[in-house]
Amino acid sequence: MNTVPPHTPEATRELAVLGMTCAACVLRVEQALTKIPGVHDAAVDLAGKHAWIRLDPSLVRTEDLVGAIEAAGYQAADLEADEEAAGDVLAAAEQAEEAELRRDVALAALLGVPLIVVGMAHGALPGVDGPLGRLVQLAATTIVLLGPGRRFPRLAWTALRHGAADMNTLVTLGACSAWAWSALITLAPGLFPHAEHGHLPHVYFEAAAAIVLFVLTGKLLETRARKRLSEAVQGLAKLVPPTATRIVGGEEEEEVPLARLRVGDLVRVRPGGRVPVDGLVREGASALDEAILTGESLPVDKAPGDAVHGGTLNTTGALVVEVTATGRDTAVARIAEAVAQAQGSKAPIARLADRVSAVFVPIVVGIALVTLVVWSLLDPTWAGFATAVEHFVAVLVIACPCALGLATPAAIAVGTGRGAELGVLVKGGAVLEVASRIDTVLVDKTGTLTTGRPELTHLEVRPDLDAQALASWIASVEAGSEHPVARAVVAGALARGGDLLPVADFRAEPGGGVEGRVDGRHIHIGTRAYVGAAADGVDLLEDAAAALARAGQTPSFVAVDGTVAALLAVADRPADGAREAVEALRAAGVRVTMLTGDRRATAEAIAAELGIDEVVAEVRPEDKARVVAEARVGGRVVAMVGDGVNDAPALAAADVGVAIGSGADVALAAADVALLRGGIGSLPTALALGRATLGTVRQNLFWAFVYNLVGLPLAAGALVPWTGWTLSPVFASAAMSLSSVSVIANSLRLRRFGRHA
Repeated sequence: MNTVPPHTPEATRELAVLGMTCAACVLRVEQALTKIPGVHDAAVDLAGKHAWIRLDPSLVRTEDLVGAIEAAGYQAADLEADEEAAGDVLAAAEQAEEAELRRDVALAALLGVPLIVVGMAHGALPGVDGPLGRLVQLAATTIVLLGPGRRFPRLAWTALRHGAADMNTLVTLGACSAWAWSALITLAPGLFPHAEHGHLPHVYFEAAAAIVLFVLTGKLLETRARKRLSEAVQGLAKLVPPTATRIVGGEEEEEVPLARLRVGDLVRVRPGGRVPVDGLVREGASALDEAILTGESLPVDKAPGDAVHGGTLNTTGALVVEVTATGRDTAVARIAEAVAQAQGSKAPIARLADRVSAVFVPIVVGIALVTLVVWSLLDPTWAGFATAVEHFVAVLVIACPCALGLATPAAIAVGTGRGAELGVLVKGGAVLEVASRIDTVLVDKTGTLTTGRPELTHLEVRPDLDAQALASWIASVEAGSEHPVARAVVAGALARGGDLLPVADFRAEPGGGVEGRVDGRHIHIGTRAYVGAAADGVDLLEDAAAALARAGQTPSFVAVDGTVAALLAVADRPADGAREAVEALRAAGVRVTMLTGDRRATAEAIAAELGIDEVVAEVRPEDKARVVAEARVGGRVVAMVGDGVNDAPALAAADVGVAIGSGADVALAAADVALLRGGIGSLPTALALGRATLGTVRQNLFWAFVYNLVGLPLAAGALVPWTGWTLSPVFASAAMSLSSVSVIANSLRLRRFGRHA
């Protein structure tokens, strides 16, 4: 891959690539694109028929990319030229391919199945081995090759013109060799000794027809299975309605396609309808179901000024929304695009398959030729040559590298799609691979392990006072302050039965506390020093305040008319699911460390509550990246988890940066993984998904390699002298076709990931 020069402008282009059949095709397209001056990198997805190209927009036009792909022998379409038709290009191509495959499979089966029956009968059926019977077989096989099988020589010739060989080369050589040998025996029997006695070599018409039939059947099954690989992206896209009700002239309404909406337009969203685009509420109030973005099961109230996102469901009232983003700029579209790009990206493990595929076909052709020569020398008779041809054809057919080409992209496509369904947005196959090896997790405290919102956690009132009345006095005085801790105290006091009452003589001392008169009572709330200077009895609560501080809570004293009346405490509470997430990580053998700028006593108290043994406290944001780098020393694979803003340097410094975010904040550039819902609680799911996906890739590659390692010697007849085992071209073609389907089927098992939970 090309290296991006420093300070080079960069953009990304997305194209549909049609006509690819195997890993060799992917490699050829990538090489054609990266040869263009100004193209930095190209990633091509065989399963999804997409290409993503990083380039210098000042040097490369989209026409250059399309031309390079077409010059390599494939079709290309610009998916960014027309947003409305972007999905239709691939959908139409898939439908046309499936319809053509169905027709070809039907014709190949109609003619090929009788040929296979005749071939397997080995002369048991009367009349089929005679001159007329062989002519009928020749005619039927020729129709199969020129009809359903016509695509293979055409695609093989395209590859050959570009100095390459691929799956189609092997299929063409195998089927045409079997047909040519059999046609020679049928049309020129006099060339063979003993022909006048009816002793002719065996013909392989059934092998030629079976190769075409089974390969096409495998492609049809593969095409149908491939549709399921992108269901996560398609499901997100379907949530957005195709049209919107635009308000014109203040009152009139018109139904328009989404492509005609512009930023600043006003649209009406009625109860039961989905929001068409991202925007701001201008009129009305309602509750929106935002589960697709946040996973929040309860509807979220929306009022004028609140942001809404396309695809969310309006449950109760009518809204007028001002459009702020359309098309690819909406939150749902960004999620769908990120998932699609992740599905098309390559994991480092895929390079092994790429290197093998680049030289695989020439090696197989060489093995087939050696097989033909060796078997011909072992038995120089016509019968021996017939056996040599059979092994030659079987070697060519069984070695098609389809399964190798699909092993990695199929698993990554399903894994990233399943992650999107679970609210885990993974930015690429390389990220999934590294995530599978994470052994150390550094987690920011505030807003990640904790809610990030202080809460009133403790309110101890003097026995002789009315607790509800005191809660009202506290809430009323604290309501005059804008400090976040004050807002937490107000909310907590009101929740305990307090009411907001008029306050006189309010005064706030920064760093000390607040005071005021409520119901004729003089109330002081604040630190020990602040309240102690105005009231008696502070020492009586000193031990209780110290215990609260050791527990990670911030204590404040309350005095009424010069006497201490209560002790309250505020704390940032652990986030939902944080303790369970830590336990799950530790159970998986992952080392967990809290990283925070907070005081050590507070940090250690929260860590103890969550079950975390290691704490790095009082760290400034700019120093977090250094701590991450130190954690990576010694070969440890480190993930950093934070809010994606203050922690950006640390996220970028880690092997995997994990951001806690919502759908609206999905473009967290510093993060490799975004947890869209569930917060820290979904981190074990993300890491487990990486392990499961990489495990599936390894399984796919193992079986693809083993299949060829076992199949090639068997097809070449290497085991015949010892075991008598061999593999006919018919079974070789069936096994080759099923290998690709088995790889996709194994990958689709990832769709069940996490369902047991």
